[in-house]
Amino acid sequence: MDYQFKDIEQKWQKFWADNKTFRAENKTNKPKYYVLDMFPYPSGAGLHVGHPLGYIASDIFARYKRLKGFNVLHPMGYDSFGLPAEQYAIQTGQHPSVTTEDNIATYRRQLDQIGFSFDWEREVRTSSPNYYKWTQWIFIQLFNSWYNKDADKAESIAKLVEHFETKGSAGINAVCDEEILSFTADEWKAMSEYEHQAELLKYRLTYLRESTVNWCAALGTVLANDEVKDGFSERGGYPVEQKKMTQWSMRITAYAQRLLEGLDTIDWPEPLKEMQRNWIGKSVGASVRFPLASPKSSPKERTSEEDNNSLSFGEGRGEASYIEVFTTRVDTIFGVSFVVVAPEHELVASLTTPEQKADIDAYIVQTKKKSELDRMADTKTVSGAFTGSYVTNPLNGDKIPVWIADYVLAGYGTGAVMAVPSGDQRDYLFAKHFNLPIIPIIDIQNIEVEADPTKEGKYINSDFMNGLGYKEATAAVVAKLEALGLGKAKVNFRMRDAIFGRQRYWGEPVPVYFKGGLPYLIGEEHLPLLLPEIDKYLPTETGEPPLGRATDWKHPEGEYELSTMPGWAGSSWYWYRYMDAHNDKEFASREAIEYWKDVDLYIGGSEHATGHLLYSRFWNKFLKDIGKVVEEEPFKKLINQGMIQGRSNFVYRLIDDMGKGTNTFVSHGLIKDHKTSPLHVDVNIVENEVLNLNKFKEFRPEFADAEFILENGKYICGVEVEKMSKSKFNVVNPDELIARYGADTLRMYEMFLGPLEQSKPWNTNGIEGVFKFLRKFWRLFHDADWNFIVVNEAPTKAELKSLHKIIRKVEEDIERFSFNTSVSSFMIAVNELTDLKCNKRAILHELVIALAPYAPHICEELWVLLGNDAGTISTAAYPKFNPAYLVEDEFSYPVSFNGKMKTNVSLSLTMEAADIEAAILANADVQKYLDGKTPKKVIVVKGRIVNIVI
Repeated sequence: MDYQFKDIEQKWQKFWADNKTFRAENKTNKPKYYVLDMFPYPSGAGLHVGHPLGYIASDIFARYKRLKGFNVLHPMGYDSFGLPAEQYAIQTGQHPSVTTEDNIATYRRQLDQIGFSFDWEREVRTSSPNYYKWTQWIFIQLFNSWYNKDADKAESIAKLVEHFETKGSAGINAVCDEEILSFTADEWKAMSEYEHQAELLKYRLTYLRESTVNWCAALGTVLANDEVKDGFSERGGYPVEQKKMTQWSMRITAYAQRLLEGLDTIDWPEPLKEMQRNWIGKSVGASVRFPLASPKSSPKERTSEEDNNSLSFGEGRGEASYIEVFTTRVDTIFGVSFVVVAPEHELVASLTTPEQKADIDAYIVQTKKKSELDRMADTKTVSGAFTGSYVTNPLNGDKIPVWIADYVLAGYGTGAVMAVPSGDQRDYLFAKHFNLPIIPIIDIQNIEVEADPTKEGKYINSDFMNGLGYKEATAAVVAKLEALGLGKAKVNFRMRDAIFGRQRYWGEPVPVYFKGGLPYLIGEEHLPLLLPEIDKYLPTETGEPPLGRATDWKHPEGEYELSTMPGWAGSSWYWYRYMDAHNDKEFASREAIEYWKDVDLYIGGSEHATGHLLYSRFWNKFLKDIGKVVEEEPFKKLINQGMIQGRSNFVYRLIDDMGKGTNTFVSHGLIKDHKTSPLHVDVNIVENEVLNLNKFKEFRPEFADAEFILENGKYICGVEVEKMSKSKFNVVNPDELIARYGADTLRMYEMFLGPLEQSKPWNTNGIEGVFKFLRKFWRLFHDADWNFIVVNEAPTKAELKSLHKIIRKVEEDIERFSFNTSVSSFMIAVNELTDLKCNKRAILHELVIALAPYAPHICEELWVLLGNDAGTISTAAYPKFNPAYLVEDEFSYPVSFNGKMKTNVSLSLTMEAADIEAAILANADVQKYLDGKTPKKVIVVKGRIVNIVI
């Protein structure tokens, strides 16, 4: 029969499922290879053709590695907690779990029909209680740990308590809150249980703190920075404001240096590693304290006695007595002409004088409408407000005004900066705008039109630093500040501790209850703490998160935490659960972890660079610190697949003289002669840019009576490459393509579109060529009547050459993830073998194995037709390349008659001209063209051409 792809693909998909063909073993003598895709959130829309790109690439590699003798773990699951299902629950009342189950069913059907070799026995779902039990367990371990900077690792909180009991706080070098107590062992023992827990919370790796968050009232939750755009939520377009809230946080900053160093040990794309380096943002500089001038008054009104008092240090007047800044250019301290604090800084209220309160309050309201990303990105707008307060320069006592401005963020550094307009462009623009002093501090600075951040030259206007160079000046300033107790050298990181909570329902419950206002863990024996049933999925009438609606959901000793974990919690360790997916005693057994170790190949999008990929590295390092895993890094090699972009089609509506749209549409090639307006049209009713007019009228019923100005009887649509989305009607459903061409065609076509890492537009027009290739491949095994005709004859040199070219090419291409070039090479090989009329088993048997990772269904079918046992192709040996077959010992001479090429004759390259001439003239085809005539001359160019003159 002809190539019946539907029957073949359904047959083998059922076979793989029934026989668990791709089951990975946790104990085997084979070397391991772990191939992982970033698991999807199961959305209601299902997959479009862009989604499977990375999955197809990883599946090809997984199948190839099996052929190379590896025990391959290639699992799949679902990151199934998320906002969309909850929003649908709010709108309809349907429980998010029901929506999620329905969506997963759609995803599973679509994934199965593409023919992926996933080990489905290991499937995980982050919303399943038997999974999030272990997410909660990891939270408990984090809560019960602190970071010992001397050991450079996390340790049990019990070890910290033991130190406090025997030595007090002396000698503790921890990553912790700024405001910690100093106490002796006896003082610790004298403290109450409440005081113990309150102090320990300052050290725990997960803790409560007040932080500035992106609050979306309409969605009732905190949003991550990447979920906010231009002051509105990315999902739904609702207003977002900056708000202070007490939230769970995790001390990812404790691991900042290790996260940086680890990037040098992993094979990841350099641009992605650079994104993480920039996000972590290591800076070497100094911490400086600027004492507050008190009382709040203009320096002109202050007495000398007050000036002296202003330099006093420590706590006073019930308020902080200084503003602390971090700077990488402490050498510029004598150029400071103002200090800027973030509008949300905790000192703003106490810094603001009554005269400035209205301006400050108005500016804070304005700032709340911007996300932190927007504030960082806007480098052109200059804005700010004067608090009315002053600080003093710690080295010369000069009075410096304190302003607030949105270009300073409370969460970065100390939330305050010393502004040096002569050396920083943003400070320069601010000073120019508000007419503040610009003090030159280096003799060669040119600050006429912009700031000059040079480190060259000698210092001026800088007191004891005058005449020094950069290195000497920096050392001198740090030494002076340390001697005064007003500063010290410091390493700072831009990265902040990660907020770990959402005020939503559909997420992991935090395994914590509150007693006396402090958090306590529930016992591990009570895990999982299940999500309770609630009447609706909105915050309570008193503003509590949805879990506040639960009845009879209370710990015997206090109230449960009402926030749920963030979306990244379940995805920060899931690769370990795949190693031992059904273990109910631990998140994965030691034996399984020691065998699989880490992920050898991870494929997913670069948009997760500073989210999932950073948090996963953090949790992995923590789990290694407490002895639960064996590798410091979770993902050895990472590939970011490019995006498949939508290829939008447009129709052009004729606009009348009044500027209104008519009921007439103009074909694309004619729009230059008319005034038109473009409208998106469903790409699924367009083929080779030709619009199906009847389907268009069904698609847009309001144009059922439309008229069309055609080109040669056809309506040609316009084309534009855009992001694939439903709103642009350019989403292509893989279900439709599989029904029409088959999964093997889709798999090969997605690879054929271009290099895996690059973004490329989808164009259905080219898929027909790949389908024809597979039919041609099928025909190699059959005669004109579709009878199977493979023979056991010995292959020719030309056939072996064609085979071994593709064996080598595919092996090299897969190893370097260049899948697109393999597809074109397969086409060339099949064309060559077709021309050679090859139906030799020795050739076709090996060719089937080589193609199997790309087109598994057709190859499984042909493998059985070749006499092999069903399913055994998955563990067959990849063909061994023999370079001897590619040695060029023959040449196919083009033979011309009076300059016109008529035939080719293959001869040994070792033959001399006279022997070549004799062999050519003796050839049957040449004799036919001579037709009994005697050549006047035979011209032989060895290794090039033969021309016969008659």
